[in-house]
Amino acid sequence: MAQPAWQDPVLLPVDTAPVPEYGSGSLSDLLPTLAAGQGVPGFTAAIPELTPADRNCVFLIDGLGWEQIKAHPDEAPFLHSLLPTSRGGTGRPITAGFPATTATSLASVGTGLPPGEHGLPGYTARNPETGELMNQLRWQPWTSPKAWQPYPTVFKLADDAGVRTAQVSAPAFEQTPLTKIALSGGAFLGRLSGEERMDVAAERLAAGDRSLVYTYYSEVDGKGHRFGVDSDAWRGQLMYVDGLARRLAEQLPRRSALYITADHGMIDIPFDEQSRIDFDEDWELRAGVALLGGEGRARHVYAVPGAENDVLTVWREVLGEQFWVASRDEAIAAGWFGPKTDERVHGRIGDVVAAARDDVVITASVNEPHESAMVGMHGSMTSVEQLVPLLEVRS
Repeated sequence: MAQPAWQDPVLLPVDTAPVPEYGSGSLSDLLPTLAAGQGVPGFTAAIPELTPADRNCVFLIDGLGWEQIKAHPDEAPFLHSLLPTSRGGTGRPITAGFPATTATSLASVGTGLPPGEHGLPGYTARNPETGELMNQLRWQPWTSPKAWQPYPTVFKLADDAGVRTAQVSAPAFEQTPLTKIALSGGAFLGRLSGEERMDVAAERLAAGDRSLVYTYYSEVDGKGHRFGVDSDAWRGQLMYVDGLARRLAEQLPRRSALYITADHGMIDIPFDEQSRIDFDEDWELRAGVALLGGEGRARHVYAVPGAENDVLTVWREVLGEQFWVASRDEAIAAGWFGPKTDERVHGRIGDVVAAARDDVVITASVNEPHESAMVGMHGSMTSVEQLVPLLEVRS
């Protein structure tokens, strides 16, 4: 609630942001834990609640957060029934990582590293070498994938160690730079339908004494962005993916563990001026800003050289009651991007980073018309965005 005019605003301290559970319970800890249990050299079990299995399958459902499953027992009876199994039977979720967005999360899953190390710190981020904003989901404008993310994936290291490794996803993803830097290693098996993916994932899981299989479904996220998580279209997708999860679980070969997780949750944002702050129409927020990156609920703000402190001051004054607003150094020191941040990643992070606490977004109606028109949003550190399931089925 807004403060009376005669009172100073109560700004959100940077250190009150709920930092993801890097190192013990985040997406970047999942594959290293599974690989350690399979005897892959160089890995340790970061999520202590998980029990090793010879055959591991990860089914990642884009956009299906913990709170969405809890709220929809009728549409997702199978997934809802598995909530007590989450995180090794503790009935607890894990965290996505910051920002809670697809490119960042998929890189965290596949590399086993937090964003500060793998170097995909948002939906869009500045390339320090060119000064341009790079869309890390679409990989535009082009930059060398290996230079942008130089670490080997867990899949490659597991494959090198003799684990039968495969990714089963839409054929269109096979040659994308994001797949190559985050999810490559072993075999890529493109299948169009969700049912085919589940069947092939089960087959590949059975193909080795030790196997690591990843499969993915995107349309829960797609319908959420377009229509919102309170829509019939989104509920229809939830019902469909619930059936896919059951189909895969019923085909697990012996000595297998299936983990069902997500890259982020989602929240619907009303279409009003209080909930959607348009950067392109706000002269205060634009002052001194050279580039606006990230996305509506997790913004990277790149200042004109010399204006960094002024931009930080203004963004705090204008948004600091609803957003955690930090300088680059403050966000890194607070661990928003993980316990360490590689030097090559520093310049990709905004001079100012703004993460939403309230049900509000910073849109850019002129420069980001598609994103600004979305109903469902994500990216920040609130529970609805950060908490993701780690549901488990064993055979």
